[in-house]
Amino acid sequence: MSERARLDDERDRAIIFDMDDTLYPERRFVLSGFAAVAHALRTTRGIDARESFRVLSGAMRAGRRRTALQTLCSRFGLPLDLVGELVGIIRQHRPRLRLGTSTRRVLAELRPRWRLGILTNGMPAVQARKVEALGLGPLVDEVVYASEHGTGSGKPERAPFLAMASRLRVVPERCVFVGDDPERDIAGAAGAGMRSVRIDGARSTIGCVHPVMPDSTIRHLSELPEMATTLLERKAHACLSR
Repeated sequence: MSERARLDDERDRAIIFDMDDTLYPERRFVLSGFAAVAHALRTTRGIDARESFRVLSGAMRAGRRRTALQTLCSRFGLPLDLVGELVGIIRQHRPRLRLGTSTRRVLAELRPRWRLGILTNGMPAVQARKVEALGLGPLVDEVVYASEHGTGSGKPERAPFLAMASRLRVVPERCVFVGDDPERDIAGAAGAGMRSVRIDGARSTIGCVHPVMPDSTIRHLSELPEMATTLLERKAHACLSR
């Protein structure tokens, strides 16, 4: 087999990534949004930006991320009906994010021999700004926003996974999905017939409606290139042994 034919054969397979808390820590997006809120309040309300950011980031560190904006309003005597406007600022701001060097290196190592995709939940416009800020577009073959397929509920629904496989022109059985969420990522991938790799130390399986064990677990993305190849070879061997 020629080198060109071998590479074409190898690229008849895909690795699909979740984005938030898989390719970068999502808390960085949240902090970027908090900074945008702090800047807006300084402009419109004259509130010290450093102090408001301190309140917001402190609430997140204390495990109160979901009520951080309410905490901010209470701290500065702002009306609670302002929360919706502040949520809009976070969703619409252009995030300041940077893709880690090690993650960029892994994607560059995989790209010549795998088709690469990103399948992400969340509002497409918000997620698209994250993709742009992280510079992910040129590093993968396809980006799919899960809520644009199927019923619109996103992962773990099968439709987004199958849409991604179709866009990559790879059958689901030749896809490896990498994510952190046991239900949305791991169970979703299994339901679509894909192999799965979970980033260890991320989300707990407690409370999952349909917990599914991943085919493999890694602690760092640097372990992925060898692991993904092993998973597909193991699956092919199992099929031939039947």
